[in-house]
Amino acid sequence: MDMANNYMDEYQKWLNSSALSEAEHAELLSIKDDPKEIESRFYGPLEFGTAGLRGTMKVGLHHMNTYVVRHATQGFANVIAAVGENAKKRGVAICMDCRLHNMDFARAAAEVMAGNGIHVRIFESLRPTPELSFAVREYHCQAGINITASHNPKEYNGYKVYWEDGAQLPPKEADQIAQELTKIDIFQDIKSLPYDEAVAAGMITVLGEECDERFMRNVMTMVNDPAVVAKVADKFKIVFTPFHGCGHLLVPLALRRMGMKHIICEPHQMVIDGNFPTVKSPNPENPEGFTLAVELAKEHHATLIVGTDPDADRVGIMVRNDQGEYMPFTGNQTGALLVDYLIGAKNRAGTMPEKPAVLKSIVSTEMVRTIAERNGVTCFDTFTGFKFMAEKIGQFEQERSYNAIFSFEESYGYMIGNYVRDKDAVTASMLLVEMACWYASQNMTLFDALNALYEKYGYFAEQTHNLVMPGLDGLTKMAQLMADLRAKPYTEIGGTKVTAFKDYKDGSVLNITTGEKSTMELCGSNVLRFELEDGTSFIVRPSGTEPKIKVYILTSGATRSESEERITRYSKFVETMKK
Repeated sequence: MDMANNYMDEYQKWLNSSALSEAEHAELLSIKDDPKEIESRFYGPLEFGTAGLRGTMKVGLHHMNTYVVRHATQGFANVIAAVGENAKKRGVAICMDCRLHNMDFARAAAEVMAGNGIHVRIFESLRPTPELSFAVREYHCQAGINITASHNPKEYNGYKVYWEDGAQLPPKEADQIAQELTKIDIFQDIKSLPYDEAVAAGMITVLGEECDERFMRNVMTMVNDPAVVAKVADKFKIVFTPFHGCGHLLVPLALRRMGMKHIICEPHQMVIDGNFPTVKSPNPENPEGFTLAVELAKEHHATLIVGTDPDADRVGIMVRNDQGEYMPFTGNQTGALLVDYLIGAKNRAGTMPEKPAVLKSIVSTEMVRTIAERNGVTCFDTFTGFKFMAEKIGQFEQERSYNAIFSFEESYGYMIGNYVRDKDAVTASMLLVEMACWYASQNMTLFDALNALYEKYGYFAEQTHNLVMPGLDGLTKMAQLMADLRAKPYTEIGGTKVTAFKDYKDGSVLNITTGEKSTMELCGSNVLRFELEDGTSFIVRPSGTEPKIKVYILTSGATRSESEERITRYSKFVETMKK
């Protein structure tokens, strides 16, 4: 049906539904004289994309609430049931982070799965996202559901779906769920079994400490050099913040088990709270979120600050520089340090596998490729998103070809070990601290270490720009810009010649100098890449979630000033792109 004209009908349908609680009914009645608000809530369903659902929490078709969660779960249940009886037996693992209403949504999903004859393993309370990925693999579930909105503001919640490999659902299965949802009425067609009945019938079992312990046993196998930690543990101080979320227990536990003695947890942010009272944005990419942690670090003369986002899949660090100030490292800088450290540590410990590989997203620093290749490790690019890295690792396993030792994305996501197929801030935090201990044993901070890497591998620098295109014609403008670039690719950018133009949509490569065309392995994503004569990559990618085009400048130079000059020059060029 044409939702645009029928939002009043949909509003009426919700108002008349006996499913709503009194409070929900009152919330809808309160907007009865506000057609704009009614339209914004009911003009269409919350879109089910490859990341599942994400939206603000209100009553209405276009928001996150128990009815939308039940609807999505019924669609997912149909997709699982279509796989067969065994898939229903293997069932689903369900997890949640610290968001408001998380347990309500998680239980609603559990009730619908149970009502469809699908076995559920639900966590007793909030857990890190990587532990959900682990549980799906460990208990051989068919699928997983995570109620999380990662680092979004407090008004948001989300519903992420995972498949049997423990990775987020690939686009094909996500499309199947979206198709199912068009056929299911949000109130009439939902099969559900009340929670307590489902537990009594053995359809729902609760996961808790036993799963934590299994997960932690795997995490601890990733320690490379316990001796070096023991060597510096008496003096080495670290400040940790979980930003009011899921990292609060397992990150300090991993650090203690590794042998750390001085873990100073930021007390205000150790409090689980979906309102995130101490930060504007609970995102480790925003240095202002670390204000309280920095005060604590100064007071205790800590060497390192580690912060995990609310669902504990991404991690950011603040490092003491040569002036004694705490400065943030970017995801790219942290990734480069980790790759270099892991290769060295594995070689020293004799644990480097045959045919080792590192994976990174196409918009992440090329420094990682340089470090890997110079050390005899193959580097692969994937599209943005750990589900694509998981797919690549699955391919390695099938072909018995490479062994991935590290996967990373510039937006503070790192994946290590074979027990998870999503980014994992618990394991990554532990390795970051181990790495800092190793450098401390050489009388170096991570600030010194990064400068040493630049000296050795070149001064790599990256910058991301957002071309925001709001308003009704925003999407049209975005599509137009991409179409224009395809029709007439740049031949020079900021005064430097373009040598190659790559279109990841069809996998085509155009050599600008010779006009020769070829293809690359990666295709199927709306991203364009211009490679310049000086080795810079200039990448243009529309955001999947917001009305903006992201432009990534990935460059390097023989000196710091050379790479900084390039960043400045190419950034000026970005400003001309919207005209």
